[in-house]
Amino acid sequence: MPLLPAAPMNSSSTGSTSSTFWREVSGARPGRVSGGPLAVQAPRSDRAAAHTFQDFQASVSDAWDIEEPLTPGPCAGGQGGPAQAVPGAGSHQHQSPQSITPVHTQNASYHQAASRRSPNRQNVGSRPQVSIPPSTDPETEKERNKCVRFENLLGQSPVNMHQLEKMSWSGIPGKFRSRVWKILCGYLPAGKSDEVLKRKRDEYNGYVNQYFNNKEEDIHKDTFRQIAIDVPRMSPLVGLFQQRCVQEMVERILYIWAIRHPASGYVQGINDLVTPFLMVFLQDFVEKDVTRNSFTFEELDEVTRNNIEADSFWCMTKVLDGIQDNYTFAQPGIQVKIRQLEELLKRVDMKLHSHIVGHDVQYLQFSFRWMNNLLLRELPLNATIRLWDTYLAEPDGFSKFHLYVCAAFLSRWKSELEQKKDFQGILLFIQNVPTAKWHDKDISLLVAEAYKLKYMFADAPSHLTECRINKPLL
Repeated sequence: MPLLPAAPMNSSSTGSTSSTFWREVSGARPGRVSGGPLAVQAPRSDRAAAHTFQDFQASVSDAWDIEEPLTPGPCAGGQGGPAQAVPGAGSHQHQSPQSITPVHTQNASYHQAASRRSPNRQNVGSRPQVSIPPSTDPETEKERNKCVRFENLLGQSPVNMHQLEKMSWSGIPGKFRSRVWKILCGYLPAGKSDEVLKRKRDEYNGYVNQYFNNKEEDIHKDTFRQIAIDVPRMSPLVGLFQQRCVQEMVERILYIWAIRHPASGYVQGINDLVTPFLMVFLQDFVEKDVTRNSFTFEELDEVTRNNIEADSFWCMTKVLDGIQDNYTFAQPGIQVKIRQLEELLKRVDMKLHSHIVGHDVQYLQFSFRWMNNLLLRELPLNATIRLWDTYLAEPDGFSKFHLYVCAAFLSRWKSELEQKKDFQGILLFIQNVPTAKWHDKDISLLVAEAYKLKYMFADAPSHLTECRINKPLL
């Protein structure tokens, strides 16, 4: 703020010479006595000094009540004119506070220029409303880009399988999942496939007509009876599987698979493996999420229902072909995987392993179900579908990579397990892990940890292949 030279002092001032001094051209300041610094230097009035807060408040300027222009106004002498001498400057002459006119009221132009009042106390700190365009959600943009890449890839003929597996490993967009799963399972050729689909669907319908009508025969009666007992127990929290028409469809799928694979036949746990395929293939014909919303399956036309059933049968068959030793007599595949899981955790996290076995908890008591049902009972259905994206894209995903997923899954609950100090607490927690609110991000973190374990043992496979069965666990 410019400082202007003041007029010469009054010659009557006691002890003063004809020198100049500088004064500040400004309005009132908060907390300063109205009238500027001169009022402070003035001698005390004969009147009583202000001894109350009300008197003091009346003698000072409040920042919220000052009407001051945004830029300093002209000095009293006019623009470019000489500055007026301050009355009584440097004099001991007495002036009462009432006779002192505040600087910011000396010129009437202040009132004309001060078109804006200072903000009220209630508005202090408030900012003007600025219209800001909404920013794009990074996750939405990422999903959109992924859909574009999948659409371009699936538009090729034939589809590049290596690239498809690479893109599918981190999750498949819902609108492409049905077709991608069929391709990754080997059920749908990478090239033109309409004729193949029609032939495979007709083949399955022929199996239904050939085998299912004989389900009551003595040789197959026990198999069908066990299937009929297990099917109503599937996914009790999903209303779709409580519909009788869906249960009958699953019974046909499981019965025909058992008849066509006599080496293993039907084993409890296989019924759960149909669930993800049914939900994914059904999603193509339903707008809402079938994993979270109820849907009447009979609303679909018969041809669509038959196609969903046939596709589910063939894809489940492709998966079971790679893990069939899990379901043959004595289930040797599962026994080997349980021993491998124990050995793997011992090498990865000896402290957690010692805590589990130190309380007499055996791996068989909780990991048998993990291997038999592929974690379907431990994860919500939407999380299982995301996990299967990676399993189908990973070489030997269900037979080998699943082992590393189980190890990462067990390590995920290390802090919670270490807080359990007895056999019952540890076992109950492992059998009822809190995954009800898991989503795609949780599965992505899980498979990332599993991949780290796989990479760690990729060059030393003998660490796990040495786990032979000397005596059966069961």
